Amino acid sequence: MTATRRGRRASVLVPAGVALITLVAFLPVLHDGFVAWDDDKNFVDNPLYRGLGPAQLHWMWTTFHMGHYVPLSWMTLGLDYELWGMNPSGYHLTNLLLHTASAVVVYFVARRLMAEVLVGRGARLTAAFAALLFAVHPLRVESVAWVTERRDVLSGLFYFSSILAYLRWRDASSNRRWYVAALALFAAALLSKATSMTLPAVLLIIDVYPLRRIGGAVGWWSAAARRVYAELAPFAVLAAGTAALSIVALHPPAQLDFSQKLAVSAYSLLFYVWKTIAPTGLSPLYEMPQHVDATAARYVAGSVFTVALVAAAWLTRRRWPGASACVAAFVVVTMPMLGVVQNGPQISADRYTYLAAPALAMLAAGALWSAVRFLSPQLVATGGSIIVLALSSLTWSQSTVWRDSKTLWSRVLDVDSTSSIAQSAMANVLYRENDVDAGIEHSRRAIEIAPGYAEAYNGLGVGLARQGKDTDAIAQYEKALELKPVFDDAENNLGIVLARQGDVTAAIQHYERALEINPGNSDAQVNWGNALVRLNRPQDAIAHYEAALRLRPENADAHHNWGVALARQGKFDEAIDHFRAAIALDSAHVEAKEYLTRATALKRQQEERLRR
Repeated sequence: MTATRRGRRASVLVPAGVALITLVAFLPVLHDGFVAWDDDKNFVDNPLYRGLGPAQLHWMWTTFHMGHYVPLSWMTLGLDYELWGMNPSGYHLTNLLLHTASAVVVYFVARRLMAEVLVGRGARLTAAFAALLFAVHPLRVESVAWVTERRDVLSGLFYFSSILAYLRWRDASSNRRWYVAALALFAAALLSKATSMTLPAVLLIIDVYPLRRIGGAVGWWSAAARRVYAELAPFAVLAAGTAALSIVALHPPAQLDFSQKLAVSAYSLLFYVWKTIAPTGLSPLYEMPQHVDATAARYVAGSVFTVALVAAAWLTRRRWPGASACVAAFVVVTMPMLGVVQNGPQISADRYTYLAAPALAMLAAGALWSAVRFLSPQLVATGGSIIVLALSSLTWSQSTVWRDSKTLWSRVLDVDSTSSIAQSAMANVLYRENDVDAGIEHSRRAIEIAPGYAEAYNGLGVGLARQGKDTDAIAQYEKALELKPVFDDAENNLGIVLARQGDVTAAIQHYERALEINPGNSDAQVNWGNALVRLNRPQDAIAHYEAALRLRPENADAHHNWGVALARQGKFDEAIDHFRAAIALDSAHVEAKEYLTRATALKRQQEERLRR
């Protein structure tokens, strides 16, 4: 076989191997479900994304749902619904395929960049190792195994593809189609997730090294350098517009002060580098502490590390320009997620490394290849293979953490038992399993950790109400509303208890308030309908059950209570249909089964009376 034929064969087999290893490492995600960590709000309780019709597309392109403008991500999720319905395995498969495609693109990007400093087989093998370090690292699991993070894997594919197109354009600068493609792919990345805005800075770093189009002998403001800046200007304009839009979409909460932001940012950078090196003790949530003391040891360590890292990259920029470029790219890409603008309750998150990871992967791959000067190639290859195998094993294990809500929150509590969010979320899981006593313990622990956490009081109210302690439950709901006046779940739950106590009019006022806060609260519509049935207004109640099912078609309680309302009017045929619909949605719905039996018996009696 000639060298040319071997090269062509390798050009197919190597990326195919990268794809296959990536797929195998993440196979457990196909058995994962939706979890009660934003998946419920994004998919389970959100019918607005389901499909690709005009109404869904309008919503996708106009919504800032949960603080994000990600229309292309929503479109892929709408396609998932068309293909899989509400089967989570299909959504996970799409995530996995997108990530696998990103791994292959990262391989080609790394190969092109490595070719500037390595030749032939060295560039190909080093690029493959870099792509696998990125792809099968357990820090990627959160982005792949969490359906909500479709925006990570989709934006990542566009982001890396834009870099590849830009590099292809530099290889054939007379063909501007590659430049247009790079710009279009960047726009697609931004429409998938706003954190892609760092791409212009990454392209600038690449132009410095390894392309050497600016800086060094070319200079920083020569005619050639100015042409590079002009080429990057459209990318910068798109990034700036997205940055402004993301602030509008995010509605950032009360911020830490400046010293705390710096402390959290430095700690996060250290955290990401350390977890890249030693990816153990990973968790779906690293909760922001209740109080951030910038002088605490971990924040001081983060600051020292950050200063040392930047200084090392600067001082070694001439001797090891590749290492300095990788470090610079990693810092630049992670910067929007380091705590300058708070987005959510976390101090750091595994998913925040997704776009930045290839920079460290290329640095590690280059370092491993350099070891060939001191060790045999076989030993280096064996070492690289062991690393990939170890990371794949950790990824396989970490993927099972996202199996279901209980597994997920158990993992968070194993890593950090002081997470008030995890304690409260675990309580909600236990309430759904009817383990009320254990749930109440978790709710009380959440309140003990974070006395200002409204969701914990609401959860405790649910537990106490399940125990029949209505007065105590009302006190908890009222405390939740005192802490968070726009809290639709607390309003709805308070209405339930008041209705049970006989104050139906007051209950309706709370259901109405819940729907003012969140028009998509399907349960509040059901409970409002139930209240009207209690007031002997079953016909009026039906409109609320219809509304509840428009919001959440799989709401079994809406069908069941609609059936009750119809039965109250003697419409047993229609009632039976709704009881059966409720059972079809929830085979364990005991009340629907009981009412189906009663409605069937009443229908027979009705028919017998008519025959007489």
